[in-house]
Amino acid sequence: MKISILLPYKENFSSEYAGAVSIFINDTVLKSKYKKTTNVYGNTDFKKDLLKNYINLSLNKKKLLESSSNFYVNNFIKKRSVINSDIIEIHNRPNYVKKILKIKKSKKILYFHNNPLEMNGSKSIKQRLFLIENLDQIIFNSEWTKKQFLFNLPKVYIKVQKLTVIYQSTIKPKIDLKKKQNIITFIGKLNSAKGYDIFGEAAIKILNEFPNWNVEVVGDESREKIYFKHNRFNLNGFQNHKNVLKILKKTSISVVCSRWNEPFGRTSLESSSHGCATIISSRGGLPETTSDALILRKIDSTNLYILIKKLIIDEKLRNNLQINSIKNFYLTNKFVSKLIDDTRERLSIKYFIKKNKKLKILHITNFNERHNGRLFYNTGRRINNGLVRSNHSVLTISDRDIVSYHRSLKDFDGSKKLNSKIIDTIANYLPDLIILGHADLVSLSTLKFIKKNYPSIKITQWFLDKMNEGWKKNKRRFLDKIELMDCSFCTTSPDALSFPKKYKIFYMPNPADSSFETLKCYDNKYPVYDLFFAMSHGVHRGILKKGKFDQRSLIIKELIKKNPNIKFNLHGLGDEQPVWSDDFKLSLKKSKMALNLSQGKPTKYYSSDRIAQLIGNGILTFVDIKTKLKKFFSNDEVIFYKSMNDLSKKINFYKVNHKIRNKIAKKGQEKYLKYFNSNKIANFIIDKSMNLKKKNKYFWE
Repeated sequence: MKISILLPYKENFSSEYAGAVSIFINDTVLKSKYKKTTNVYGNTDFKKDLLKNYINLSLNKKKLLESSSNFYVNNFIKKRSVINSDIIEIHNRPNYVKKILKIKKSKKILYFHNNPLEMNGSKSIKQRLFLIENLDQIIFNSEWTKKQFLFNLPKVYIKVQKLTVIYQSTIKPKIDLKKKQNIITFIGKLNSAKGYDIFGEAAIKILNEFPNWNVEVVGDESREKIYFKHNRFNLNGFQNHKNVLKILKKTSISVVCSRWNEPFGRTSLESSSHGCATIISSRGGLPETTSDALILRKIDSTNLYILIKKLIIDEKLRNNLQINSIKNFYLTNKFVSKLIDDTRERLSIKYFIKKNKKLKILHITNFNERHNGRLFYNTGRRINNGLVRSNHSVLTISDRDIVSYHRSLKDFDGSKKLNSKIIDTIANYLPDLIILGHADLVSLSTLKFIKKNYPSIKITQWFLDKMNEGWKKNKRRFLDKIELMDCSFCTTSPDALSFPKKYKIFYMPNPADSSFETLKCYDNKYPVYDLFFAMSHGVHRGILKKGKFDQRSLIIKELIKKNPNIKFNLHGLGDEQPVWSDDFKLSLKKSKMALNLSQGKPTKYYSSDRIAQLIGNGILTFVDIKTKLKKFFSNDEVIFYKSMNDLSKKINFYKVNHKIRNKIAKKGQEKYLKYFNSNKIANFIIDKSMNLKKKNKYFWE
């Protein structure tokens, strides 16, 4: 992996005058598994570069009136090594992003080390939304910095996976607390924003009161002059990083009393790793730098003096803070570098989930709540049962119910409410996988938003309806979102539908569910009817539609004509209304056999979901051999017919051969519930969607 890191203009990537950003980059690059393929770009007049693979961007050819920053960035994007990068990382300069987006192939990461609301390129809401939309990752050095970035942004962005926190890091040396000296240290810019004025006042009082203690001050400030004088108040000026760490190694008390909101606070981080008893103010991200410190709640010299004095007098308290600082410190260069490498890898390779991981799944389909149980036994619930039985966390959204309840003049079809709810739900729930079932009103813009802002979430869809011949509208529905799907599933063999090969589309059997398919029709010794058949003019309509024609009614009429001695149990034809839910099961139980007949010409593997209800409830079922479902069922499990005459012959045979009929029905049910149950279908969807490899293929593969 080739990585190009761009420093802020004027950031000195040199051991002579390195700032916090340079130290952080140097420390983490050295521990990265990609250190040999990482280049750091910057501009400095200092000669002692921190890394060998540092490239200084010269400003010698800059035009007279040209901005130095613009020239700097333009120089960077012209470099061949940058153009060929897999990842470009921009540190602390959101205003560089627009230019760097000209490099199309590379993934882009922006690091914030300061308050985004005070930086050019991220001050406004519009600018921050632009960054979220166009960058692949934004990394903050503290939760506080991230919170500033999110200020006044819509709630949906709070948990966007593009926005992550990776704290700064440092070394964790071996510290001998017995060698600690009576030293109080202040490190940083010597100005009032850093609280140097109150530190100096408190320190002078301490030095006058405790003659065996000393103060070491490291830092400089050209813009603000604050002076303190005492023979044990030692001003060391700016020191390179190695010298700073040497001073902290012998320091007993470290003070970081900033007035301004520190985005993170490197001094308190390094003080903790070096076993100092640390005092911090509660400003900005400072509380995130250490779990063991005294907090200066009121930032003035009197309260600071009290805390320092407390640590001097109470040796046990001081020692406990020192011991716990070392014990609880974890932000090592190695640890943080791995977090950065992991982030890079997630962007550059496909995301794989661990086997057997319990997923968070958002299942969006029609759960038919508004139909008061009439359509309870539906495929969406079957799949949902399988997901739950596999111990996954499953949150459901019933899309058709939501749009039905929320139609208005401002939201004519209710889709605005639906899509808004989905985005809000994702922000709160953060699923690993989104499963769509016939969710037509989930908009492409919603799915694109999810893909862009939650890149690790997989999205998949299942589809039950016929998609060939006169049902090409269904095929368009299925293909409408296919570009955004990680996987798609349909109950027709994909090779029968001429789908483009670039899409991952899998055949999915209609699932049966042991809690839904509870009948054992073969045990009914006194059935009333011979042959059961049920159809409808649409599940949501529920009743027959005047003037609607269904080709299957002609087939049934011909069958009745050919078999005057057969007692038919018919629903959804003539004056007989369709039956649903438990009425369907009660009627089915009264019959010896059932005909599974779908609309249109038989298509490879296709059947309506009725097949699961028939075979799954243990009734002998007749299926057209042209469906090619014989690949999955033998003649002693399901009865296949070749023609109307063949069907009629077999109906009459099995009508009177009770033992054979019931034995086949039982074996058919056992096969269906064993291999096509909702658990297996749900796991199949998960395995394919999450790219999980299985040793054994599923029965239908």
